[in-house]
Amino acid sequence: MLRGIESITIKGFKSFKEVLNFPFNDLNVIIGPNGAGKSNLIQIFHMLSAMANNNFSKFIISNGGADNFLFNGPENTEKISLEFTFTSRYGGKNSYLVELTPTVNETFMISEYRKYNNSKWSSYGDISLESRLSEQANEKSSLFETRNGVGYFIYDTISEWTVYHFHNTSSNAPMRRSEIIEDNQRLRSNGSNIAPVLFSIKNRYPEIYDKIVASVRLVIPSFDDFILRPVQNAEETRIKLMWKQKGSDFPLQPYHLSDGSIRFICLATALLQPEPPSVIVIDEPELGLHPAAIPILAELIQSASEKIQVIIATQHPLLVDQFDIKDIIIISHRNGESKLEHPHPDAFSYWLEDYTLGDLWMKNVLSDEGGNE
Repeated sequence: MLRGIESITIKGFKSFKEVLNFPFNDLNVIIGPNGAGKSNLIQIFHMLSAMANNNFSKFIISNGGADNFLFNGPENTEKISLEFTFTSRYGGKNSYLVELTPTVNETFMISEYRKYNNSKWSSYGDISLESRLSEQANEKSSLFETRNGVGYFIYDTISEWTVYHFHNTSSNAPMRRSEIIEDNQRLRSNGSNIAPVLFSIKNRYPEIYDKIVASVRLVIPSFDDFILRPVQNAEETRIKLMWKQKGSDFPLQPYHLSDGSIRFICLATALLQPEPPSVIVIDEPELGLHPAAIPILAELIQSASEKIQVIIATQHPLLVDQFDIKDIIIISHRNGESKLEHPHPDAFSYWLEDYTLGDLWMKNVLSDEGGNE
C-alpha cells in the first residue's frame, strides 16, 4: 500500500475543539447525523490540498474568512493546530504540524513544522501567508527526511491527496464538457477531465479500462462502451465523454447520462485509476445512485483500499451495510463540539446477530454505544 495517514490531531478547527492522535485505517467510513461535523472534517483535507497547491489564502477567503474556521470564533480560539502522522513508503513515520493564527485581514499566518520518527520538530521557516509546502516542492534537499540514506517527502504525500466531490452534475458541469487531451494523468476532484483520463487508460491500461466498463454496465444495463474521439480545436486537441448503448452505434452525448450515471462513471474511474493518489477522500459517494449500485460501489471502495487509503463520508444505511464495523468512524456532536470515535466491535457483537450495521446506524445504536479505541 502507498503511504497514508496514520493519525490526526485537530485543535480549534470549526466544530472540533480537540481531537488527539485519532487513528485512521486503510479504509475509513465516516458516519454521523446532520450537523455532527462530517463536512468540517472533509474540509480539513480540502484545506491541506489547497496549501500544497499554493492556494491557501484564496481557499480561506472563499470559505468565509479566518473567523469562520475557528472553534466558536476568535473570542474562544486563538489559533488552529493540525498534526498529521504519515506512514512512509519506506517504513518510517513522518509528522507534519501546521499552526494557523488569524490576521486582521480574515486570513491566517502559517507556521509549519516536520519531524521524522522520534526526532525533534524542525521549522519550515518564518511564518507566512501561504504554505511553504508548495514553495519548497522543487527544493527537495530542504524537504528531504532521511534515515539510513532513505528519503521521503512530506510534500509528496499532501500534494497527492484528492478530495472527490461529484455533486455538480448539471448540464454545464465540468464532467459533461470537453477537456484537453493532455490532462489525463489523474482524475481531477470534480471529474472535469474524465474523458481524457479514460482515453489514456484505454490506450495504456486496457485491462483496467475493461474493469471500468464492466462496472458501469452493472449499474447502467443499457450501457455498451465509451466513445472517446479526440477533436482538434484550433491549437488544442480536446475530448468529451460520449458513449453508446447496446445494439446501437449512435454516439450519445454526455447530457444523455443521468446524474447518477455520470457520478458512478466518475466514481468507478477514480477508484480504479491505475496511478491513484495516496489518499482518496469522497464525500457522499452514494448521492443519486440506485440502491442496486450501492454494493458495486462498496466493492470498488474496498478494492481500492487494498492499494491506497480511502476515506468516505456517508449517510446511507445500505452503503454502511457493505462494510465491517472496524471500518467505521462515528462523528458526533456532544457538549458543543465534534468528536471522532471508533466503535468497539465487542460492544455490538450481540446486536449484529440480528441487525446489520445500517440497521444499527438508523436506530442510533452505534452513536449510543460507540467508544474510543
